[in-house]
Amino acid sequence: MAPKPGVEWNTALSHLVLGVVSLHAAASTAQASRGAAAGFLLQVLAAATMLAPGLSTHEDCLAGAWVATVIGLPLLAFDFHWCTNGHLMCAGCFIHLLADARLKEEQATCPNCRCEISKSLCCRNLAVEKAVSELPSECGFCLRQFPRSLLERHQKEECQDRVTQCKYKRIGCPWHGPFHELTVHEAACAHPTKTGNELMEILDEMDQSHRKEMQLYNSIFSLLSFEKIGYTEVQFRPYRTDDFITRLYYETPRFTVLNQTWVLKARVNDSERNPNLSCKRTLSFQLLLKSKVTAPLECSFLLLKGPYDDVRISPVIYHFVFTNESNETDYVPLPIIDSVECNKLLAAKNINLRLFLFQIQK
Repeated sequence: MAPKPGVEWNTALSHLVLGVVSLHAAASTAQASRGAAAGFLLQVLAAATMLAPGLSTHEDCLAGAWVATVIGLPLLAFDFHWCTNGHLMCAGCFIHLLADARLKEEQATCPNCRCEISKSLCCRNLAVEKAVSELPSECGFCLRQFPRSLLERHQKEECQDRVTQCKYKRIGCPWHGPFHELTVHEAACAHPTKTGNELMEILDEMDQSHRKEMQLYNSIFSLLSFEKIGYTEVQFRPYRTDDFITRLYYETPRFTVLNQTWVLKARVNDSERNPNLSCKRTLSFQLLLKSKVTAPLECSFLLLKGPYDDVRISPVIYHFVFTNESNETDYVPLPIIDSVECNKLLAAKNINLRLFLFQIQK
């Protein structure tokens, strides 16, 4: 049965009002939260799509637009949280909102209703996560539609257009291309016919990159053979500077390792003025010796993730000689993988890591 003209007019009017309100909300929140502003702009686009003649208004498309644009960043995972009033936030946006609030020394709020949000107040919505897993999503290689729950497997194992590498990459073939061209390429690949001397040059270049990786792990194994080794769990707590424009920094309580008293400090984006306006976020830290020493104390140290955190950190060994006159290191990068991992740390109430200290004896 065709819908009545009055029903069509009411539907069009509701989409028009939604588009106008969302556009105003995007302009109002652009400075405070780019993620929320992007969400409102996507809601404007969704409303325009509903109004445009000839475009699909299938229920799945409408549902997908509604879920994907509640906060604003692309739907990358199935995890969804909701505020106490029922508004949805994907996991990435939820963490981003908490991290932004920490940087601006504000209480994190829902972008829709402005109620207070936190990890204790918000919980996951399993029903929405299940529904989202069944929504259609486009494969980035072949552009076909698949349920989100099947998309990852399709892109990794089944898609004929997925990017793959030649089986001779171990002897230097740099070819990358669609899977359906792999057989033809490998049949014509010139690397299996190269001479021994040519292959040795290629393998030498590849060995150099592997040596760097092995050097790190060999260094760690060597440090583990030292006589004096200490480690402890450290908890970075957030504080604010006394400047007119306060800046966020982290500091641990004093702790004892190797019979000495230490403190760790950390800062965001090297204490730039407005790190909340930057999409790229980093953490750096310094180690301070608080006790007095009678002789120079030469140490190697590294920070790793704690036993109860899921943040990804690449191990990096730092070295410093502590004296009474030079008792603090320079700020060195905390080797987290990317800005997403940094937001996870900023969104947490405290940052919990594990410090290893190795005393070098002559």
